[in-house]
Amino acid sequence: MQEKINQIKKAIAQKDSAIIAFSGGVDSATIAALAYEALGENALAVTAESVIFPERELKVAVHTAREIGIPHRIVHFDELVEPGFAENTRDRCYHCKKGLLRTLIGIADKEGINVVLEGTNASEILGHRPGRNAIVEAGQRVFTPFTQFGVTKDEVRQIAREIGLSVADKPSMACLSSRFPYGQLITRDGLTRVGAAEDFLFSLGFTQLRVRDHSDRSSIARIEIMPSEFDKFLQEQGRIVLHLKKLGFDYVTLDIEGFRSGSMDEVL
Repeated sequence: MQEKINQIKKAIAQKDSAIIAFSGGVDSATIAALAYEALGENALAVTAESVIFPERELKVAVHTAREIGIPHRIVHFDELVEPGFAENTRDRCYHCKKGLLRTLIGIADKEGINVVLEGTNASEILGHRPGRNAIVEAGQRVFTPFTQFGVTKDEVRQIAREIGLSVADKPSMACLSSRFPYGQLITRDGLTRVGAAEDFLFSLGFTQLRVRDHSDRSSIARIEIMPSEFDKFLQEQGRIVLHLKKLGFDYVTLDIEGFRSGSMDEVL
């Protein structure tokens, strides 16, 4: 593992300067920490503030950047104006990533920064990953060290623990657009609603969850939580149903298969 860390830092150092696509999750935080060690003030973490990025995650990003010590900037990015995104086709993530990388590369060009670092790890390049195509199309402007050196998600977490990052064991948090079935239009109101529903559930103490919005006919919330927390859910059932109906859901359901990342891809 130390050899991989050294390889990554050496490769980043050869870039001379870099912007890090920084969400504050374990992947981007680990890349940012290694980049800061390799480049110092020539590394800049940039977080895109948008409607698909929950406020609680933005706060984590700000805190984590301060923890690392890396210069940090927040920029506005509106995925909903990107052609092909709101229609929510199977390649939705391609359109989002394409627009985000265009924004980050634009900042790099303006400020004379050589490359954008992106935190995709080697565990994420299999399966349905349309966002990966946008990274490949960017060519030499975008560098993904974890994929180049074969660093898996578990290894990223191991590196994060070794360098003392507080987000080392932070659960993965996909953007809010992943809460809608493919083909269902993504709207600003819909994103705000699922974000508010998840905020409420987190406030009740649930640890890992998704609120999936199935509103092609009736407005249905399909809640995924850890099976170990089913009993807690039933104890809080009345409060949960009342709150989510106030948010505009007609029906509130619990998925008894439990939380799993990427469940919307199961139909592909």
